[in-house]
Amino acid sequence: MINIIYDSSYEDGYDGYLTLAEYVQDFLNHLTEQPGCFETEIEQFAETLNGWVTTDEALQELVELIYQQATSVPNFSYMGARLCNYLSHHLTISPQSGNFRQLLLQRCRTEFENRDEAAKGDEATRKQFHAFVLFLAELYLNLEIKGTKGQVTRAEILQEGLRELLNALFSNPVDNNLICAVKLLKLTGSVLEDAWNEKGKDDMNEVIQRIENVVLDANCSRDVKRMLLKLVELRSSNWGRVLGTSSHTEATPENDPNYFMNEPTFYTSDGIPFTAADPDYQEKYQELLEREDFCPDNEENGTDLPGADYLYFDDTDDEMDPEIEEAYEKFCLESEHERKQ
Repeated sequence: MINIIYDSSYEDGYDGYLTLAEYVQDFLNHLTEQPGCFETEIEQFAETLNGWVTTDEALQELVELIYQQATSVPNFSYMGARLCNYLSHHLTISPQSGNFRQLLLQRCRTEFENRDEAAKGDEATRKQFHAFVLFLAELYLNLEIKGTKGQVTRAEILQEGLRELLNALFSNPVDNNLICAVKLLKLTGSVLEDAWNEKGKDDMNEVIQRIENVVLDANCSRDVKRMLLKLVELRSSNWGRVLGTSSHTEATPENDPNYFMNEPTFYTSDGIPFTAADPDYQEKYQELLEREDFCPDNEENGTDLPGADYLYFDDTDDEMDPEIEEAYEKFCLESEHERKQ
């Protein structure tokens, strides 16, 4: 593939690019390396696409390029979801086969329908499946649907899809499936529970019960059981949220302590987490990307880093803390007692 890179930005449109695929892939790579450019360059990118994407085939190709980048490049699932949301509102083409958002959801449905087979597949198949799961989670959080009265909602079909994906992961409780489920719930748990509660549904309690059954019965590693218990603990604390925060429309980093709750978390080589809430976020992020040894063999959103399966938690030692171990043993005894009653 010919890769023509501009020194600063993409203001020159697609002049010099031979194909749509080259232009889009180059921009996606550029966005991966410099995520801070999203706000300044996305408008020009969308305008260029509106001049180029004029057929069903071109729109399908665009959807596939973005989908592949979001499910194969480490840490691009969040940026990919933001990109999809922007394009869903700013691409003008709307053929009979479906607009950008509809084609994107159709592409996701293709993977979704194979969820049970993928969760039971070999390690490579599961790894690809997990990348899809986390991208769908980011889409649920970032893809905005505008109603007829101007109200903004999330895609209902994605909420239902995430529930089914959790079922598939817990039905095949090997370690990496369970780790993926933990990541999914840490990312979307609070939002999912709020949505289910509004409908009077008890789905989150059912999910937590499923987790407790896995802890008792599944033949997973001790570290993964510890992760699951910490997730249950997080949910019992209302997902770590602070009460009395601003409404969604009024929220800012200054007035809402939950503002950055669903922003992506990255880790330095020393295992120190940082998010968009960090004042030095962009500088640290760029420094991390530029390190020669950063994720050389990583293929799934950061999960191939040494110890990355556990980076979503603060525990880096190999043994349980005494308090956690005591709580775990107490939990097992109480659950076993309840079963016998």
